[in-house]
Amino acid sequence: MTARTAVQTAWYPVARAADVGTTPVPVGAGGHAYVVVRLRPGGEVSAFPARCPHRLVPLSTAEVIDGRLQCGYHGWRFDGEGRCVEIPSLGPTGTPPPRADLAVPWAVEERHGWVWLAPERTTSHPPRFASRVSPEPVPDLPVPRGPVLDNLHPSLEHAWHPVALSGELLPGGWLQIRLMGRTWTLRRTSDGLAAEPPAVGVRERYGLIWLAPAEPAGVDIDVPESEDRHYVPARLQPLRSAGPAGPLADNFLDVAHFPFVHRATFGAEDRPEVPAYDVVPEPGGFGSVQEQWCENPTDPEVARGGRPLRQRRRATYAYRAPFSFRLRLEFLDSGAATTILFLLQPEDLDSTRIYTSLFLSAGHGQPLPAPAAVATEVAFMRRVLEEDLRLHAGFAATGLPLDPRDELHLRSDRMGVALRRALFDFSTAGRISAAA
Repeated sequence: MTARTAVQTAWYPVARAADVGTTPVPVGAGGHAYVVVRLRPGGEVSAFPARCPHRLVPLSTAEVIDGRLQCGYHGWRFDGEGRCVEIPSLGPTGTPPPRADLAVPWAVEERHGWVWLAPERTTSHPPRFASRVSPEPVPDLPVPRGPVLDNLHPSLEHAWHPVALSGELLPGGWLQIRLMGRTWTLRRTSDGLAAEPPAVGVRERYGLIWLAPAEPAGVDIDVPESEDRHYVPARLQPLRSAGPAGPLADNFLDVAHFPFVHRATFGAEDRPEVPAYDVVPEPGGFGSVQEQWCENPTDPEVARGGRPLRQRRRATYAYRAPFSFRLRLEFLDSGAATTILFLLQPEDLDSTRIYTSLFLSAGHGQPLPAPAAVATEVAFMRRVLEEDLRLHAGFAATGLPLDPRDELHLRSDRMGVALRRALFDFSTAGRISAAA
């Protein structure tokens, strides 16, 4: 009876065959999470592990392109055997590393109108008859083995966090906000700003109210353009993501996803390769300068035919732990420049508020951008952020993995690796401060 039971449990019914097409379907087999999909219409069923090894993106969000399964974040492509056959950021001559291959289940078969999986090698076969079949339950997605920084991590106590627009708190008024799973009440009195429960500090900067629950351990980010009369400031209305701040921070520093996530706005689909770039340590974080290809539809000369849509830009990144970012974009053809201030408020485990400010210049010797041009830039930036948020809605992430062994990193991920190191150092400093 024991041997017979082992044979019967070697294969698992996971989905009705008629329900499996060219859109990946999440399934479970033997407690493991997979997706099943047909790589060609009417073709045989292939099965893959539930997450991409690069950034642990659920492959249920992937697409079938030219007979391959393509991850929607960075365009990695896998064949029916799980081999990674293309990593666009490496360029046409790049070779995917062995760790990029997916550990597919041992076998997949269709019988009796069902798809059956055998996760491990077995000498048995799917049952000859299956009049009463129920699919295996779909387990939770696998989680990283190492430390993960989520929105409630104790180290985040030791930082200044943006918690509201200045205009959201009127004189003599009060405002309730969420930060790290707690509710705080802010008040604006004749004596200044106050918070309840008490915080180490409450202040205003860049048109935002900031709160530090405990003694801050980080370094403030500076935005010289905010005091430069050659720039026009603009602000997006805050957005909210139903997920943690860490993956959003990684997304903002990630350059390899542009051709795939942002192909409808500025991503250059035909130039996915990411040349090697440097990351320079700075107090409280790091910086990086890169040149990138992009599409620049907000350049007025593009509509008039004076400049091509495809342009070069110089991108200067600055990061300060835990969730402050500044990006200066200099468009080399037009001389225009845009600086983006991107800030994250970790509200709850599954909620992050996003603040975005723009500082716009038409270039040296040019008039300041007109209100219509500013409105166009703000609308464009909102479209870009909404593209990112649609992607992150399917992440199912609990936080940002800090152990580099939990993900596969490439040369295009240098800023992502630096982010993880900086947040690990920040989280360690936070624990030391708390202990002291």
